[in-house]
Amino acid sequence: MTTTRALPVLAAAALALALAPGFATAQPLDIKPSSQPAAPRVAAPRGIPLPPARPPGLGMPAGTAPVQAQPVASATEAPPVATPVRQARPSGNLSRAEAVERLNAYFNSFATLQGNFTQVGADGRRMQGRLYIQRPGKMRFEYDPPATTEVIADGTSVAIRDRRLATQDLYSIGQTPLKFLLKERMDLARDTVVTGVTTRGDILSVRLDDKSTLGGTSKITLNFDLAANELRQWVVVDPQGYETSVSLRNLDTQSRPDQKNFIINYERVL
Repeated sequence: MTTTRALPVLAAAALALALAPGFATAQPLDIKPSSQPAAPRVAAPRGIPLPPARPPGLGMPAGTAPVQAQPVASATEAPPVATPVRQARPSGNLSRAEAVERLNAYFNSFATLQGNFTQVGADGRRMQGRLYIQRPGKMRFEYDPPATTEVIADGTSVAIRDRRLATQDLYSIGQTPLKFLLKERMDLARDTVVTGVTTRGDILSVRLDDKSTLGGTSKITLNFDLAANELRQWVVVDPQGYETSVSLRNLDTQSRPDQKNFIINYERVL
């Protein structure tokens, strides 16, 4: 069953050392007077010259430079502070070819992805949930309550379920504007029309037209964090003009999602 009601849903689809205590307050030794008479004090003879200063390197092998004493740092002197290493910011705006190459490299660098998302629809409604992807072709948007919608792709079809309305709409994966998440090998320049590239600080924005989506052309904007090397957001304007944005966080490309997340029951009675 195909309805235009589900189109907006498709668009969603980081010790200092101290002196020992008591060192400065040591008590004087208690010395008792001795019963033996003190030895007479002998005065140093006068007029005897002091011996000459010891030449540097005396007693060392010939040709060896004397070792210079190194100054001892004060106990109260602060240790040097290490300067944190920051990842270099991208210099200038990327060209269209450079931007496409950067995004293609990112999408083709992982086979699985999961994380949290926040979706804002054209009506301003805000929903959150969990996203699971296994390429090629498998995806699940799991919305937090009170939302009753599920979006599942099993490698062939995309099912949009609404438990409250007891409906399940099926679409071909090729009809969705989320092919950049699901294809085994992504080439944005081949699979879409790149209409613009801008860079603001660390955020690279690439605007695309996808003419193969259901109902006509969808306009997609991908916002990519160059410093973190992660996709941060996509914004989709579907053929009817409805805009949906999806922001991502806590992305994990190492863990493998549970395969039960991608099962569509085509005979399910809702």
